[in-house]
Amino acid sequence: MTVMRPEQPTPDYVEGHNLLAGKVVVVTAAAGAGIGASVSRRALEEGAAMVVISDTHERRLEESRSALGAEFGEDRVRAITVDVTDETQVQALLDLADEHGGVDIMINNAGLGGTTDILEMADEDWSRVLDITLTGTMRCVRAAGNRMKDAGKKGVIVNNASVIGWRAQEGQAHYAAAKAGVMALTRCAALDVAPYGIRVNAVSPSLAMHPFLAKVTSDELLHELKQREAFGRAAEPWEVANVMVFLASDYSSYLTGEVISVSSQRA
Repeated sequence: MTVMRPEQPTPDYVEGHNLLAGKVVVVTAAAGAGIGASVSRRALEEGAAMVVISDTHERRLEESRSALGAEFGEDRVRAITVDVTDETQVQALLDLADEHGGVDIMINNAGLGGTTDILEMADEDWSRVLDITLTGTMRCVRAAGNRMKDAGKKGVIVNNASVIGWRAQEGQAHYAAAKAGVMALTRCAALDVAPYGIRVNAVSPSLAMHPFLAKVTSDELLHELKQREAFGRAAEPWEVANVMVFLASDYSSYLTGEVISVSSQRA
């Protein structure tokens, strides 16, 4: 029997507490109004000295940079167009961070979804989702990890996974495989970089509402997904960003190789 859950109101926005004071934070897929944009804002609210944002969409990226710069100071925000499937562009992203003291915190948010039945899925569909969502995350983990190691920084890497990596959903074979891969990548990479004092963790959101999701998802499916949630509603992107900030901060100094579910359920 399906339990109809009444939608609970979104809690009040939480003010910053200087958790990332003085840090250089790099965020992929940070344009627009989703999780990447929210964690960029949260990093600035938490005292980051510099936030370097990136995305493939040049116009939206510049709009995000301009808005954040106007609110938090032009000298605290930089932007660069980056496609995480291109190693040269990933390195350029870290080069820009180096101009401002080098990356301390890497937030890997870039990913690509979509709904395609496995019986109709072309190799190109599968490969593109895997290359952006999984291999792109690996490229960024590798690049940031090497910069941190070479600089002697005990940095932090936070990846964006998904509960789809744990649970089944129709039409999501490529995305689920990619996000399950991000979880495994997180666990293994954490052991590889632990000798250098670098931590790697991931968040695993279930349903975070933002305009792009609303645009590409039917009202019926969104309602069904909300009913799976304990509070009967989607998370706000800033609620996921709060957990990313926690993982990036010294409050999680002994936590590595973990995947934190920003949700009430995995199945």
